[in-house]
Order: sequence, then C-alpha cells, then structure tokens
Amino acid sequence: PNVGKSSLINSLKRSRVCGVGAVPGVTRCLQTVQLDRHIQLLDCPGVVMETGGPTAAAPLRGALAPQRLRDPLSPAAAILRRCPPEQVGGD
Repeated sequence: PNVGKSSLINSLKRSRVCGVGAVPGVTRCLQTVQLDRHIQLLDCPGVVMETGGPTAAAPLRGALAPQRLRDPLSPAAAILRRCPPEQVGGD
C-alpha cells in the first residue's frame, strides 16, 4: 500500500482518473483505466501479506494509517531498533 500505483496511473493518463492520498486505503476496489487504444491499466488496493510477525510491524509495512494507531510507540521503537545508534543520536 501507498507506493504510488494510483499516482503513476494519473501521471501516465495526464489527468486525475484515480483517487490518491497520503494515507493507506484511498483505493478500495479494482479500477480499470484505458490509457490508449491498446493499453488498459488496473489500479487496485495494496495487498499486505500477513507475516505472523508482531503487530507493531503492520504500520511499518504501510498497512495502517498513523492516525489509527492505538499505540504509536511500538512502531517507533521498532524503527529505532533497526537504526544504528549513531544515526539516531543528535550531536
């Protein structure tokens, strides 16, 4: 989700034919867009496969809008665990 599928289609079509937004979930169903006589494009919602990992990983994969998080600290902590300490600390 939220990698720019709809934005790319809008750019190729040179008009706003697909809804776009900064949060996941704007595209809710499959949509076809005729680019020209020979090319038809499909816009679809993003698919996030369940990994069985911790629920804190879902926002990191773009599966949840930040505004819908009950606990924003868990995903933030997961990001910090992936970063080298010298990149996080500010001097």
